[in-house]
Amino acid sequence: MQREFTAIIGLEGKWFTALCPELDVASQGRTVEEARRNLQEAVELFLETASPEEISQRLVGEIYVTHFEVEVGTTPSSIRP
Repeated sequence: MQREFTAIIGLEGKWFTALCPELDVASQGRTVEEARRNLQEAVELFLETASPEEISQRLVGEIYVTHFEVEVGTTPSSIRP
């Protein structure tokens, strides 16, 4: 049986970090593709070795990835020292 998961990949220093939010499993790599492959392997290993109870507890059914904007560089007057 095949199941599709989400990979969220970002650059941290010299490494790309990859997160599967459905299972809270992470990995890394020197390239985006390597990070994705390493995450895929980490998820496969997790699913092979974790108990059905742990998988059930960690598995999130729906993930929504979106963007939002915030104001940067201004400090609200209510929290200024």
